[in-house]
Amino acid sequence: MPFQVFEAQSKSILSPTTGFIARAGFTHSLTPARNCTFGCSYCYVPTMRTYGGLQPEDWRRWGQFTTFKANAEALLRRQLRAEQRIYCSPLVDPYQPAEEEQQLMPGVLDAILDRPPRVFAIQTRGPLILRDLPKLIELSRRTTLRISFSITTNRERVRTLYEPHCASIERRMEVVRRLRAAGVETFATLAPILPCDPEKLAALALEATDRDIIGDPLHVRAVKPRGATTREAAFAISERHEFSAWLDSEFQAEVIARIGSVVAKAGRRFATGPEGFAWLAQ
Repeated sequence: MPFQVFEAQSKSILSPTTGFIARAGFTHSLTPARNCTFGCSYCYVPTMRTYGGLQPEDWRRWGQFTTFKANAEALLRRQLRAEQRIYCSPLVDPYQPAEEEQQLMPGVLDAILDRPPRVFAIQTRGPLILRDLPKLIELSRRTTLRISFSITTNRERVRTLYEPHCASIERRMEVVRRLRAAGVETFATLAPILPCDPEKLAALALEATDRDIIGDPLHVRAVKPRGATTREAAFAISERHEFSAWLDSEFQAEVIARIGSVVAKAGRRFATGPEGFAWLAQ
């Protein structure tokens, strides 16, 4: 279905971190919009509901619309501080499809270029980030900039099942290579780990980047009794296509161990959860 794009004035653009992101070492998060037009089946954000700053219509119609914070750049210019470690974004992909026309991120980056924080990390799966490559290159010269680019599987059929509005795996690997070639510190982040060939997925990540490898399995209540978790849509897809094992904590641990073994043999580190994401905040 076509998505809708709205704008609204916001009272704040930077939020003090809590939970997962705080444990990783970030002081603030930057969320440029509410609701995400990638609409990934597994996205944990709708399960947070009001705790994620959402309104009921957001979680009922996740992925069908997004509301951009129209005054994001102006707010940033008032709230940025040199000591901040900022994660962009735990609640929406800053380079979601709607950003192509909205073009909010260039203004956000201009504000950060003028008043650089200590660390600025961008979490995305959107090739649109290459549009802003000149600004990213300049920002990497002024502060610690890190891009965490999500690679979820090595199987294209799996990608189309769980995240049909996202770019192909091949395209995403190309983006990681281009960012790296431009001198922008870029992590290939295996998150969430969808059904895949673990050794092949690890090899893809190792080939594309010279950084350590970050990962995270699909969130399940068995290992995460509180907070955000995987959407029911992903459970339904997994059951329909006989991938339910990928939501089993013991099976996930085995997959993580297999990926870790490949990465260790290459002389690099592999970690999941706050331990891995802490490499973005250091």
